[in-house]
Amino acid sequence: MTSKASSIGNRYGINEWYGKAYTDLSREARSLLAESALGSREVSPCPFQIGNPPCSKKHGVCSIVQYTRGQAGRIGRKAGEPVIVCPNRFDQGQLLVHWLAEIVGFTLDEVRVAREVPFLRSTATGKPAGKIDLVVVQEMGNKLEWYGLEIQAVYFSGPGMAEEFGVLIQDTHHTPPFPASVRRPDWRSSSAKRLMPQLETKVPTLRRWGSKVAVAVDQPFFASIGGKSEQYSQTLTDGDIIWMVPQLVEDDEGRYILSRGHWEVLTLEASNSKLRASETIGLDEFEQTLRRKLTSIEVGCS
Repeated sequence: MTSKASSIGNRYGINEWYGKAYTDLSREARSLLAESALGSREVSPCPFQIGNPPCSKKHGVCSIVQYTRGQAGRIGRKAGEPVIVCPNRFDQGQLLVHWLAEIVGFTLDEVRVAREVPFLRSTATGKPAGKIDLVVVQEMGNKLEWYGLEIQAVYFSGPGMAEEFGVLIQDTHHTPPFPASVRRPDWRSSSAKRLMPQLETKVPTLRRWGSKVAVAVDQPFFASIGGKSEQYSQTLTDGDIIWMVPQLVEDDEGRYILSRGHWEVLTLEASNSKLRASETIGLDEFEQTLRRKLTSIEVGCS
C-alpha cells in the first residue's frame, strides 16, 4: 500500500475513462467525454463487456491513479498502480472466467456462464434479495459443477467529479489539469464493510452445497488487505474462497490490459482476518488518545 509520506502532494485522478487511457486523450476528446459524463451527450459504449453495451458506470470512470503535481496546474507523472473503480472493467477478454475455469480444472470449450444469479430471497416479498455476480459452470451429464465468482471494485472517498468535468469541457490545454480535490480509494468500505458481509452470507451455503466462491479484486485492493499470504496455498481443498488478483498492465501503446496475477485459496475465517486489516489497539494507547481528546462540559445546561 502507498504510504502517506510517499503520496504527499499527489492526488488521485482519472486513469481510464469510458475505456480510454486518460492521458492519451486529446483536449477535444476529453471535452466530449466530459459532456457524456454530465449527461449532455450520448453515453459511450463499454469496450470491456461482450457486445459493447452503453457504459453503465456513472460518469464512466473505469480506473483511477495517483498523479504528481506538474507545472501550471497540470498533472505530472503517474505515481503507483491504477485502481479499478468499475466492476465492468474486470470483464475485459473474459479473463476471469477463463482463469477460474483453468484453476478448477474445467474444460474451456465446455464452460458456460450465468450472470447475477439470485441467491437470497426476501421472506417478506418473495423477490430476490441478493445475487452472485457470476457463476462459472461445466455440465457433467445431468449434473452441474459450478463455482461462484464475486467481483469487487473499489469505492473512492471524497468529492464527486462533476465539477471537474465542467472544467474539462472548457479546458484548452493539451495536458489535463491536476485534480481539483483530494480523493482516495476507500479500502475499508470496499472490503470490511462491503465484501466481507457478502462472503459471510454466501460462503457457508456454497460450502454446504459442495462448491466454493472465487473473489476477484485488483492488485492494489489485495495489497491493502495484506497482499499475498506468506505461505499461500493453491490447493482447492485447503479453503473456501479462491482469491484471484488480476492487475492492469500498460502496453507499449499506453493502453491498459487486464492480466493474470496472483491467486490463492483461503478459508472464510482467514479471508475475514485479511478484510478487517485492523487490530484492537492497546489500553494504554487508547487512554492516551482519550486524554488528548477530553473536553469539559458546560455546567448548568439541560
